[in-house]
Amino acid sequence: HGFGPLLAEALGGRLANLSFSGARAHDVFGVQLPAALRLRPEAVALVVGMNDTLRSDFDPARMHRPLDAVVGGLTAAGAVVVTARYHDHGEVFRLPAPLHRALRKRIDQVNEVIDAVVARHGARCVDLAALPGAYDVAAWAVDRLHPSEFGHRLLARAMAEALAEEGCAVPRPVSLECSGGVRTTVWHHLAWLLVKGVPWLVRRSYDLLPHGIAVMWREARAI
Repeated sequence: HGFGPLLAEALGGRLANLSFSGARAHDVFGVQLPAALRLRPEAVALVVGMNDTLRSDFDPARMHRPLDAVVGGLTAAGAVVVTARYHDHGEVFRLPAPLHRALRKRIDQVNEVIDAVVARHGARCVDLAALPGAYDVAAWAVDRLHPSEFGHRLLARAMAEALAEEGCAVPRPVSLECSGGVRTTVWHHLAWLLVKGVPWLVRRSYDLLPHGIAVMWREARAI
């Protein structure tokens, strides 16, 4: 029930899912863009940038070049492109204050890149921070890092609406009614946090903590 298949169903068309876990902006440019252009798509949903923010070598300027080439190449080929700018992920997955500020700073920088690329090429963009329900617990899976089925439906509906505004036919609007499945409880969240969440936080701290310390240092000097 990911947003891709839901969006394809709404558009009444076929879906070519070219994404893969951990992909960054340069992967989308080097691997996914050539494959996408060979398919001559009419519409493209592009969500990229979050993986970049979680790496120690994050550089918004270096991310801008491949993202600009991807959106520019797709629009030049005649595709309608809809992408997304990010919400404050630290409000969903609770982080220590230094890491939260560091991640929020990087997300702001990614959003600035996305805004510039969208404006340059006339693409459409869904603002996740302004999407009703985006910060609700029900919109997120047990790990609080990935959307739940409801979250995927929210995103798919918003993207379908953006594509409809660009003239794409949307014969079957995305429903927000979920298909069911296991209901997550506070114990599911606690178990995930202990087994996977804390190890994930430790790994990401090596990337984000130095940046967080730098952010705090600059804040202290500004007082």
